[in-house]
Amino acid sequence: MIRAHSVESVRAAEAAAMAQLPEGELMSRAALGLAEVAAARLADTDGTTVVGLIGAGDNGGDTLYAVAHLAESGFACAVVLVPASGREGVHAAGLAAAEAAGVMVHEAAGAAAAAAEVVAEADVVLDGIVGIGGRPGLRPDAARLVDAVDDDAWVIAVDLASGLDPAGEEGEDDAVWANETVTFGTPKPVHLLPAGEAATGRLTVVDIGIDVDDVPPAVERLTWDDVAGLWPVPGSGDDKYSRGVLGVVAGSEAYPGAAVLTTTSAAEAGVGMLRYVGTPTPVGLVHQAVPEAVVGDGRVQAWVVGPGLDTDADDSDARTQLDAARAALASDLPVVVDAGGLALVEGRRDVPTVLTPHAGELARLLTRLEAAAQGTDDATSAAPEPGPSTDDARSSVNRPAEVTADDVKADRLGHARRLVALTGATVLLKGATTLVVTDGEPVRSQADAPPWLATAGAGDVLSGVIGALLAAGLTPHDAASLGAMVHGVTADRVSGGGPLRALAVAHGIRPTVRDLLARGRSAPS
Repeated sequence: MIRAHSVESVRAAEAAAMAQLPEGELMSRAALGLAEVAAARLADTDGTTVVGLIGAGDNGGDTLYAVAHLAESGFACAVVLVPASGREGVHAAGLAAAEAAGVMVHEAAGAAAAAAEVVAEADVVLDGIVGIGGRPGLRPDAARLVDAVDDDAWVIAVDLASGLDPAGEEGEDDAVWANETVTFGTPKPVHLLPAGEAATGRLTVVDIGIDVDDVPPAVERLTWDDVAGLWPVPGSGDDKYSRGVLGVVAGSEAYPGAAVLTTTSAAEAGVGMLRYVGTPTPVGLVHQAVPEAVVGDGRVQAWVVGPGLDTDADDSDARTQLDAARAALASDLPVVVDAGGLALVEGRRDVPTVLTPHAGELARLLTRLEAAAQGTDDATSAAPEPGPSTDDARSSVNRPAEVTADDVKADRLGHARRLVALTGATVLLKGATTLVVTDGEPVRSQADAPPWLATAGAGDVLSGVIGALLAAGLTPHDAASLGAMVHGVTADRVSGGGPLRALAVAHGIRPTVRDLLARGRSAPS
């Protein structure tokens, strides 16, 4: 598992390490590790020239010492000092080491065009402008230098790409987009969260001797090697009931295929038994596609509610199915709620629940639930004095602002947390980087799927996998993140770099789980 720690945790761990080490030892380790990575990238590309963009503080110091190492190894090296104060504004000892190694030093202040020309000639650019103490965005003088980087240069961000929010919560277009980030000791949240992951590029962690083993992470990411420890593997004493019985309320006359995709993926994920509740057309399709599924309500260990559910249908079969969906949500059993089922969520559910919206669905659900919560507050407050302006006043003062999909995309983590607070559920927010947010747990961030997975029905497949894991007894947090990870890995395998169908992903779950479990069994202890 990859664990990222908050800036505060990293600073505390660094302080503890520095108290036990000679002065400057941590920076020396960081600089040497950075230089080794840069030298390897130069060798990969037959590059010969390195330019460091140097900001104030220790991040600039790391970069200055690294460039000194590279110069001593025979590379042509230069640095550009970004602060307006020039030499006075950067790490003094690091600058002295760089000059002693023969590094050419340029000051951006007063010579911006010349500095930009130097940057444009580099094969490798080290971004040491700001580190974990930085704020989102770049100053104009720094942005001009970044714009001068040649398209073919390999950009290595030092600790994090300058201009990004270290906490990974605020998105920022005005930032360095690195090919690679070399970070020290432990990843930071920005490296794994949607607001910063794309600009981070390849993530390389250099061990500098800080201890965060017992420090709670802020963000986690499951890896292939985690599957063997989390996936529910049956023992000799298990039967279909002990392995988990999953009820599925999905599909409709309008969207019958969702039932096939959800039940197929649950079966491929290894659920002990399936019960399916639906209208006539999807019932017939499920009979053919998943003959082991039992049609009709009955005892289950968990439910999947919502894929392809038509909440506007009003015939008797649809009403019966909707009654089953509402009963599942009213029960004390774990539930995965997706797509149409999200329209049935009325507020908090104090039993294990996974909500799986995309950005638009989360926006609509937040708007509705926050309006309902505000309405409850209004109802319990003192009645206003009657008058012609009462309705207008209540509308303008008390009505929550509508949440849009663009709002959610601009702050995915923040909006997911708002929904968690309203519902008490685990929220899985779908996207290129899928977020799993549970109150009291580190955020899980998974980015295993190819862009080809953005296809109709993919969410139905995911719901079936998560439902199977919930029925087997996993917590909502583990079921959602493990399901997202396996779903993404399966899609990548099935795609092979080209188009894929959701049904192919559903059928690929079983061999993917088999191979990941085999990988875990063969791993050295």
